Amino acid sequence: MFQVIILINFVSILVQVLSFAVFIRALLSWFPVKPDNPLVVILFQITEPVLAPLRKVVPMVGMMDITPLVAIIVLQIVSGLIGQLAYYYY
Repeated sequence: MFQVIILINFVSILVQVLSFAVFIRALLSWFPVKPDNPLVVILFQITEPVLAPLRKVVPMVGMMDITPLVAIIVLQIVSGLIGQLAYYYY
């Protein structure tokens, strides 16, 4: 049972880090950034698996891509569900 709690906490932390990465990527979209910068490449590699499927579903609003906002909301819902699961095991 202790291993399950550790796993739930680990997944919860990963979801929070991913939410933060999506937020940083959304902020960087407002500034000119070199796409070959190693940090930018890593950030895109981390966030693209989350954002790419959502782009197929979420339409553009004018010239704005609201996919990062939707991704953060979905990730926060997942985090809340994981928190409820952790509460169940405590």
